[in-house]
Amino acid sequence: MGSGARAVKIAAIVMGVLILAGTAVVIATIVKRVAIGPLPGTITTALPEKTFAAVLDEPAGTAIEAIAQVRDRLAVRLRGGGADRVLLIDPATGAVVGRISLAR
Repeated sequence: MGSGARAVKIAAIVMGVLILAGTAVVIATIVKRVAIGPLPGTITTALPEKTFAAVLDEPAGTAIEAIAQVRDRLAVRLRGGGADRVLLIDPATGAVVGRISLAR
């Protein structure tokens, strides 16, 4: 066997081992996350199958930049119409329960 064929054989074995190791890490991570749930501080975006209406009394020119679920509240990031801000909304009532101003 030539040195070129030997190098290809060694490379194939090494790559096979790396593929097996990577697959084992992915499977272990999936099993771990299913067993213990999401990591603390992880924001999940799945909401219960409920709809609600919320009227945001904000100045003209305000736009919703992002919405995220934070525990049992919705965080709505607003821009325009003044300083950027985040509103915390209770999905059960649609009421604004908190307001955070983001100063620049």
